[in-house]
Amino acid sequence: MQKIFSTIWSYYRQNALVLRNNETKTYIMVNHARIEETGQKRVVIVGGGFGGLELAKDLSSANLQVILIDKHNFHTFQPLLYQVATAGLEGDSIVYPFRKIFEEQKNLFFRLAEVQSVDTAAQIVETSIGMIRYDYLVIATGATTNFYNNKEIESKAISLKSIEDALALRNTVLSNFEKALQIEDDEQLNSLMDFVIVGGGPTGVELAGALSELRKHIFPKDYKELDFVKMDIYLIQSGDQLLKGMSAEASKKSLDFLEDFGVKVILNRRVKSYDGYTVTLDNGEKLISRTLIWAAGVTGSPITGIRKESLVPGGRLQVNVYNQVTGYENVFAIGDVAAMITDANPQGHPMMAQPAMQQGKLLAHNLQSLISGQPLKPFDYFDQGAMATIGRNHAVADLKLFSKEFKTQGILAWVIWMFIHLISVIGFRNRLVVLFNWLWSYFSYDKGIRLIMGDTKENTPVEVVTPKTVT
Repeated sequence: MQKIFSTIWSYYRQNALVLRNNETKTYIMVNHARIEETGQKRVVIVGGGFGGLELAKDLSSANLQVILIDKHNFHTFQPLLYQVATAGLEGDSIVYPFRKIFEEQKNLFFRLAEVQSVDTAAQIVETSIGMIRYDYLVIATGATTNFYNNKEIESKAISLKSIEDALALRNTVLSNFEKALQIEDDEQLNSLMDFVIVGGGPTGVELAGALSELRKHIFPKDYKELDFVKMDIYLIQSGDQLLKGMSAEASKKSLDFLEDFGVKVILNRRVKSYDGYTVTLDNGEKLISRTLIWAAGVTGSPITGIRKESLVPGGRLQVNVYNQVTGYENVFAIGDVAAMITDANPQGHPMMAQPAMQQGKLLAHNLQSLISGQPLKPFDYFDQGAMATIGRNHAVADLKLFSKEFKTQGILAWVIWMFIHLISVIGFRNRLVVLFNWLWSYFSYDKGIRLIMGDTKENTPVEVVTPKTVT
């Protein structure tokens, strides 16, 4: 009996930790994460997006224990999600396993878990696999779709923030046309063949362009019985221009390209409601569609437990020029969830990959400076510009090269866009797969990944008329 008790006590001592915070809280932390203390300072990174990934990689040689927590076991290259959604790429060509990325990084431990809250006083992160202690916490949780508190639209629309979203949208688009073959009623038919995209940023513009290419080159071959003159693609933008944040030339040219492709662009209008069948605009106009794609904005994804005073509008955490969250010395935020509000950037930096990656790289340097007692370097964003592709041989690019602005539209911008995105995809195999798919699609006018595998978004059941005669 004594031997059994001794064995249990020994296991408990190795796998549990008791922490007290000023006699007010006591945690008995069962170490389901099974991460041993090494005597090094511990950095816990929550989120493996562009910022978190760059930070973790740049800490590879640091005298720190690095723990990366993410609810997925892979990194997603989000700029190409729209191509997965429109059958241009398979999902596994734009994702890459974290364990493969960090297989040779000795000081990094990855754990698949969801972070539920943080106790900043006790320096504990509570996750779905237990509690994890930290010396430095980095919140790199990114952003989620902003539905502006419209619960009806949130429940009915499809967003595009994850690989699951992209696959669901692809399945839904293809499933709509399979169902359309069974429909005789014109309104029901149009509801399946028409698509409404909300948001004129890069995601909305690129989706509209990709759908227009499918309408022109792909769907007429797959669904010969359908008349694709009846397929309408609407792009609704609340402001008076597309691609807000890019140059006036890029905005105007993208509008021209989309209209040339037959996309119906509606400016200065908002979607007021959507019941799964009828889209109602703020001026009372109604559009009929079973598929509403929401690309109208994002909001930060902070962690529960961070003081409310640190939050700014848009769900972001206010940080100083060293990416320290306001009110904390050892809690940092980078990427989309971080709002570094300065005179030069009163709204914070744009919620894109480049600011996140640059912040991650600098924070890796600053964390090492902290443990060695060296001064920290302030963040200075180097804006490399922005790009968006509208379709084959059509793109817009506002670039900054050697401190000079370079603007181009058309085929040159399209080639630049393809090159930059290709070299940014993680993994040599993935780059080859993406390049092959692009080349095949370009020369064959075909997209070979038209597969319905998994869930679809069906809001209103389709009324199919059962024929009384044998066909």
